This record gives sequence, C-alpha cells and structure tokens, in this order.
Amino acid sequence: MYILVTYDVDTISITGQKRLRQVAKACKNYGQRVQNSVFECKLTEVQLVKLQYILSQLMDPDLDSIRIYHLGNNANSRTIKMGKVTSYNVDDTLIL
Repeated sequence: MYILVTYDVDTISITGQKRLRQVAKACKNYGQRVQNSVFECKLTEVQLVKLQYILSQLMDPDLDSIRIYHLGNNANSRTIKMGKVTSYNVDDTLIL
C-alpha cells in the first residue's frame, strides 16, 4: 500500500531538534522524502504498523503532530506532480 507521512515536530528546544532528526531518519528508512517533512512510502501492513509504533515512541504527543495518509494501491496514477522532480517511482527498476 502507498502511504504519505507528514510531520510537524516542535524544534524550539534541543530535544525537539533531536526528535525532528529521529523522525526524519525513521521515515527515510521506510520511504522517500518528497518535501521537507513529507515522505512517500510503499509498505506492507506489517511495515506500516512497525513505522507507526516507531514514530509514536519518538514523538512528544503534546508538542508534535504526525499524519499518515493512505493513498491506496494506484497512488501514482492518481497523483498530480508539478514542478521540480524530487522523487523516484518506487515501482520502477532502481540501479545503484
């Protein structure tokens, strides 16, 4: 399934800045960054549950906000992209 993860982490304090880096790193392990605080991910149900758990442990629920949007299986065909290309198609072959 395709999901979109967005987050807003309070960075006024040093601990908030650390949380921001940790949340970004966790999201990067499961998907690709398409904007500063937005990640596109192609996950199994198990991976999604695991990501949700990791993010819930990293965030401060009184200060931070994380949203996970389910895009469905045909997300690429229903996504309108404009401007600078900031990502790759996860269904295409990736040569490293």
